[in-house]
Amino acid sequence: MKYEIREPSTEKEWHEYYKMRYDILRKPLNKPIGSERNDGDIKGKHFALYENDNLRAIARLDQNQNNISQVRFVAVDTKYQKKGFGKLIIKAAENESQKNGNKKMILHSRDYSLDFYKKIGYKKIKKSYKLFNIIQHYLMEKTY
Repeated sequence: MKYEIREPSTEKEWHEYYKMRYDILRKPLNKPIGSERNDGDIKGKHFALYENDNLRAIARLDQNQNNISQVRFVAVDTKYQKKGFGKLIIKAAENESQKNGNKKMILHSRDYSLDFYKKIGYKKIKKSYKLFNIIQHYLMEKTY
């Protein structure tokens, strides 16, 4: 498998990045286009995993306070799930987080993603919020 993880750089790549975010994380919840973006996109570090120049997975890393970072908007193309792309994109975000001096990564996992995050070393802390009053999320963390 030949892959590359980097920030999108062209208008086309950014379009594909946000389209994946919408198609996987918002469209199934019947949310409008535009709901996949927020103000944090300006400051966050964006990750896109390309396999042979085809987008397979995305994530955004946010810097919180007190040496804690947060990974958000994690998505893997549905046709390519369970092939290791999610693990790779999370590892890239973790590496960047550690490079920036952080000691902990947090995230808010959807209920159906808990097992994935547990397998890669995250610990469930507590029930956090219900996105759009539809999908329960749980605060999880991993200390380096």
